[in-house]
Amino acid sequence: MGGFGFIAWIIIGIVAGWLAEKIMKRDHGLLTNLIVGVVGALIGGFLANNLLGVDAAGNWIVGVIVATIGAVVLLFLLGLVKRRT
Repeated sequence: MGGFGFIAWIIIGIVAGWLAEKIMKRDHGLLTNLIVGVVGALIGGFLANNLLGVDAAGNWIVGVIVATIGAVVLLFLLGLVKRRT
């Protein structure tokens, strides 16, 4: 998702983090949603590009979808780790 600027990363991160929070039925704050969304964008971008051959750079809708999927994966994996400890 290198085609987006810094402000776009923040907006997409907040939206994706918020959507992932609602999907996973969690309760986080704005900063946590931003972090989860941006890390989710990295995970989702990696998965989409390497597994599906989809490039989300420059397309807002695809970027939010990919970031949200990555954020859901991140929250799921964090939930698994949290249960084991």
